[in-house]
Amino acid sequence: MSPDATPDPYADPLVFGQRMQLLRTRRGLTRDQLGGLVARSGSWVKAVETGRLKTPPLPMILRIAEVLRVRDLSELTGDQSLRISLFAGPGHPRFAAVREALNAFPLTAAHEAPPAAHLQARITRAWSARHSAPNHREVIGTLLPGLIRDAQAAVRHASTIADRKGAQALLAEVYFLAQFFCAYQPDAALVWRVAERGMMAAQDSEDPHAVGLAAWLTTQAHRDSAHYEAADAVTLETLGYLRPLLPDAGDDVRAVAGALTVEAGLTAARRGETGTAWRYWDDARRLAEGLPDGYFHPVTSFSQAVLGAHAVTVAVELHSGGESVRQAVRAEAEAIPSRPRRARHRIEQARAYHLDGQPDAALATLAHAHEAAPETVQYNGYAKRIVLEEAEAKSPARRRRASQLAQRLGMLTA
Repeated sequence: MSPDATPDPYADPLVFGQRMQLLRTRRGLTRDQLGGLVARSGSWVKAVETGRLKTPPLPMILRIAEVLRVRDLSELTGDQSLRISLFAGPGHPRFAAVREALNAFPLTAAHEAPPAAHLQARITRAWSARHSAPNHREVIGTLLPGLIRDAQAAVRHASTIADRKGAQALLAEVYFLAQFFCAYQPDAALVWRVAERGMMAAQDSEDPHAVGLAAWLTTQAHRDSAHYEAADAVTLETLGYLRPLLPDAGDDVRAVAGALTVEAGLTAARRGETGTAWRYWDDARRLAEGLPDGYFHPVTSFSQAVLGAHAVTVAVELHSGGESVRQAVRAEAEAIPSRPRRARHRIEQARAYHLDGQPDAALATLAHAHEAAPETVQYNGYAKRIVLEEAEAKSPARRRRASQLAQRLGMLTA
């Protein structure tokens, strides 16, 4: 083949370093940034990418995959025998029905809309079920197709401007519920479609609570895609819209402002901006302290009880091992009334212990997370990364514990 010819990707498959460089570039990270996030130097990243260093061992591959948000490990390694889904689950049994309902495009008014009060009561029960059920995806996946159909019908049947705005707020809330369900499912494009529909319905409703929730979820989608500037733009614009309303706002709107403030801090932490991240966390803490005792937002989980969990995540995203553990010890998971949110907090605690070089504590904490909400752990890429890494540990006892946990999570059959 001529040296000027385009390389054949099948005859000359990309090696690990080339794949890492392409994925890093796609995420908009410099070599120094990637190196810092995996506790290496920019020159080390360059050496791997140019082939001067050989492919790193599995624990480092998993750390790189986490930073680059690689959904399937074979994307990074090129080894089709390593088709391990990290940040995408195997696909929930209810996912096909939910996707079908979301992809439907009903234009006629043949389907009768339920009364708004009835629809609101069903949505409220759905959020309650999500927080209380250990198999929350199964419960929500059963409810969503009917809720999507009826909420869309409510908008079509609205006879006045006020009724239509109210129906749009309900539809937005159904889309928010759907976005929770669709996260980590094997269709990333669907998550974005749902997020955009939720934002459009919220804007049409002109309801500050709905607008804030749409921004909260959209910010997370941007950050998980490493679109940090876009995440900041949505968060800060929406906070600017909400702040003048807060003195006269109800608890739910003030809680959404608090949740958005946390998101601003988490985005700063993901970028390594320590002072900014903790400043936003302090702002969120003050907002939480202004809420009634025992208050818990049904969508964002924002509350005084969850602020400690957010502190753990800030420290972990800043890759501060000692501070992560200090926050993990301080934050009490049992105070969080939501099963999936409690399990997510346990996962963040496990990340803290793992970052601090305490793998046995990390595995034990993941086991507690599984007890709280198995489906939360099953679809979480950070949990999978820890389990996979410890399955390669030198300690036979730790390998056995990690393998047993992998079996409980369904990773051996996914």
